[in-house]
Amino acid sequence: MTRLTSFKSIKPFAATLFASLALLASSLTLAEPVLRVSAIPDESPTELQRKFAPLGEYLGQKLGMKVEFTPVTDYAASVEGLINGKLDMVWFGGFTFVQAKVRSHDRVIPLVQRAEDEQFKSVFITTRDDIHALKDLKGKTFAFGSESSTSGHLMPRSFLLAAHVDPDADMKRIAFSGAHDATVAAVAGGKVDAGALNISVWEKLVSQGKVDAKVVRVFYTTPGYYDYNWTVRADMAPALREKLANAFLALDKNNANDKAILDLQRASRFIRTKAGNYDAIETAARSAGLLK
Repeated sequence: MTRLTSFKSIKPFAATLFASLALLASSLTLAEPVLRVSAIPDESPTELQRKFAPLGEYLGQKLGMKVEFTPVTDYAASVEGLINGKLDMVWFGGFTFVQAKVRSHDRVIPLVQRAEDEQFKSVFITTRDDIHALKDLKGKTFAFGSESSTSGHLMPRSFLLAAHVDPDADMKRIAFSGAHDATVAAVAGGKVDAGALNISVWEKLVSQGKVDAKVVRVFYTTPGYYDYNWTVRADMAPALREKLANAFLALDKNNANDKAILDLQRASRFIRTKAGNYDAIETAARSAGLLK
């Protein structure tokens, strides 16, 4: 009799427990999917967040899912986050894309790039009257951006080497500012004689009045090269990948809302890209000893 009563008292508890577990499983199943996004920290975290916010909202509407932007501490963290599955999509420079491609054994896919990234450029800047060409940098102090930056280090270094200027041997001192805007600040503040950075950031800072182009001047602009892109993991569902690409491609500068997004991205439009576009970047990185 006692055993039967005990069994009856357990039944309601078991039913309640089962219902709770079923409800929990259902809520997990119905949880809103999230696209985890980041970008190389080539500008300040607040600027990156400001630039991405409208784009993230737009992508969320197009994809029907939540889009979260997570800033990273350095370029290496953006690469590791993507290849280790902590991020789904990252705004890479050409060099960081190559690093991710090599580190992941080709398990990342460059999805889209700005039309401007087909012929991207770097600028060399100075405040000194005796610097007019790359050869004049011998014996001077110089600032690159991040060591992993395409437009702030790799390509400027490759053009210096082509001009027979070895930064490590021929310059008095080189420094890594960590970001393009920090390079401008270092040159403007007299901490270094010259520096190199991404032309897009330079033009933005000039247009915003954050640098006096009469004091800090461009003395050399590089030839064009492929640079930035949005890269995703290769294991992303093909349907989602295509939907994501189409969302970028649909942005139209003739639409006021889209133009606001494109302007923040400093883009006229987005176009498809492919890994082969960055072969020259990989070659330059290996030649400069920056890619093992």
